[in-house]
Amino acid sequence: MTAIEVHTGPDAQATGNAVDAALRTIDANITKFADRYPADTTQDDRYPLRQGNVGWTTSFWPGMLWLAHELTGDDRYRDEARSHVRSFVERIDRRIDLGTHDLGFLYTLSCVVPWERHGDERARDTALAAADHLLTRFLEPAGIIQAWGDLDDPRQRGRTIIDSLMNTPLLFWATDVSGESRYAAAARRHADQLRERILRPDDTTFHTFYWHPTTGAPLRGETEQGSADDSCWARGQAWGIYGFALNFRYTGEPSFLQAAQRCADYFLAHLPADHVAYWDLVFGDGSGEERDSSAAAIAVNGLLELARGLQAGPAAQQYRAAAGRILRSLVDNYSTAGDPDSDALLRHGVYDKPKGVGVDEGNLWGDYFYLEALTRTARPGWTSPW
Repeated sequence: MTAIEVHTGPDAQATGNAVDAALRTIDANITKFADRYPADTTQDDRYPLRQGNVGWTTSFWPGMLWLAHELTGDDRYRDEARSHVRSFVERIDRRIDLGTHDLGFLYTLSCVVPWERHGDERARDTALAAADHLLTRFLEPAGIIQAWGDLDDPRQRGRTIIDSLMNTPLLFWATDVSGESRYAAAARRHADQLRERILRPDDTTFHTFYWHPTTGAPLRGETEQGSADDSCWARGQAWGIYGFALNFRYTGEPSFLQAAQRCADYFLAHLPADHVAYWDLVFGDGSGEERDSSAAAIAVNGLLELARGLQAGPAAQQYRAAAGRILRSLVDNYSTAGDPDSDALLRHGVYDKPKGVGVDEGNLWGDYFYLEALTRTARPGWTSPW
């Protein structure tokens, strides 16, 4: 870590305390969750349990277990994390709830990590099968991966979303492992299309964008979870920072790094006094709207990844410093440290405000990316799973 990171972010003692508090919550959740999966968000600060391995967020629980293992070296966490591979194998084999681009989220954390860290061949084969299934959602000639739903659904046909930038690492990984270029080629073309269309000239981002599924012509941008089609949904902007920076890591394409910087600069310029974004960046202090701590946690990791891509110089230091300020605020003001009444790691997240889902609650992705940010800070040489 650079000196500026240490000065503006949590110091070593604060980081260690935050990690210890997170691990205490994870320990309690191992007992509570057993071999099941928590719901996407808390209800009154506690996670209900879902019925089966369905939805797009289940991998964040084993992802947190892997982080706990890497933070502590305690094989108990490793064994708990590896026990979830079976469920993700079954999900692929039985074609359970696979109609989504979020196979990257699901199988990077659940199966790529146990292969890369521990040589689990069953996990590798399952992650490759997930990459194959993800490729079935690649639409020619639009050059995009369809986000949601049946490929023949007229409402979803030709739609992608900014979150998808976090799903392309599974495809780049599949090329590295298999030697087949088709995975990386699809990922690169998809990221190119998002850079051109989902990132707007004013450096804000659409949540979703449509292409004509037959001609490939770009059509329109919309939102699903932001305040308006022309506003800037905070979590989407954070996905843009992290996702474009990751696609730069895999391709070396400078325009992806520039796109990540554009997303980052807008995000940082629209933060409130405590550095944790409101759920849409159109809102600020005094608006009466809710924060989204999960957008802040994602942004911390994105800013650190962006700084890694820039390598050195004032801009890299500025992004590291900004990441430190956001993380410090999360640790000091949004974590559940010391509160036995919550089984989340972070409070005050927002899933989908327009639909009234998970508003001012903890959520699994917020918890995961908060712990990832703490891991990056506590273990500077740590290798990202993405």
